[in-house]
Amino acid sequence: MGRPKPTEEELLAKIRRLPPERVAEVEDFVDFLRLRDEGRSLTEAASRLSEAAFARAWENPDDADYDRL
Repeated sequence: MGRPKPTEEELLAKIRRLPPERVAEVEDFVDFLRLRDEGRSLTEAASRLSEAAFARAWENPDDADYDRL
């Protein structure tokens, strides 16, 4: 069984005990995670927006044979 999820206060206390160079690494990692999540959100939004355009191209009798593959 995994450990219980730390509270925000517990995480902040751990960060405060780190040397400054490690705090900078933590900040970089947090920024990386945020940007990665934003990138995923943008990709998903773009996919949803393009579904209608692709549906017109994909949903046609000429491509019906490919649908069965």
